[in-house]
Amino acid sequence: MTKRLAGKVALVTGASKGIGAEIAVRLAAEGAAVAVNYSSSKEGADKVVAAITGKGGKAVAVHGNLSQAGQAQKVVADTVKALGAIDILVNNAGLYEFAPLDGITAEHFHKHFDLNVLGLLLVSQEAARHFNPAGGSIINISSGVSTIAPPNTAVYTATKAAVDAISSVLAKELAPRKIRVNTVNPGMIATEGVISAGFAEGDMRKWIESVTPLARIGKVEEIAAAVAFFASDDASYVTGETLHVTGGLH
Repeated sequence: MTKRLAGKVALVTGASKGIGAEIAVRLAAEGAAVAVNYSSSKEGADKVVAAITGKGGKAVAVHGNLSQAGQAQKVVADTVKALGAIDILVNNAGLYEFAPLDGITAEHFHKHFDLNVLGLLLVSQEAARHFNPAGGSIINISSGVSTIAPPNTAVYTATKAAVDAISSVLAKELAPRKIRVNTVNPGMIATEGVISAGFAEGDMRKWIESVTPLARIGKVEEIAAAVAFFASDDASYVTGETLHVTGGLH
């Protein structure tokens, strides 16, 4: 693999499993030194770090629950201390729980918005203060739901629509500092979370495959490839973009 990211430092949030873990591995394979952020699963993060260092890459695990105010600063400080100024930030940390309108509570709302939106904003704010003066790239992991808008996902879909909007704003705001901001919106991907939630088999997957032009769900590698593109100089003239990696489902 060409080392498009040689000499770069990347922070990937929520990288102990699933899409985040695959992104961390891919960015390291492209030559970046990677901070693997985790909230609860130190074991998962250590496994990702070991997978990277085992192939000669450079990585560290960085703890921090981004839904807690103040932890964003710690995550960024630990990253900079271990690896140096940041060139790439991937905002992948997030959670999803579905509820019909009748089942939405204040707790359900705040749980999602505190991590998916506020956490993303706070870590972006802190990372931007410690970016390489030459600029770099922020990639926000949104979701195909922001435009597909499936039933029983009002709160989760709202957080991802907010991420899309925030990306458009920050692309303009950070452009003078040569920091590009783009969004990758995955469709249904076969991750541990999706499988453990029972979505990988059953009605939801069948429905998604039936309405997706490519007639299948996606793989974590397909999301990581899009992120690696945005992180690299191959995307040097691309900012404010939203890339749907959804097999054609809109």
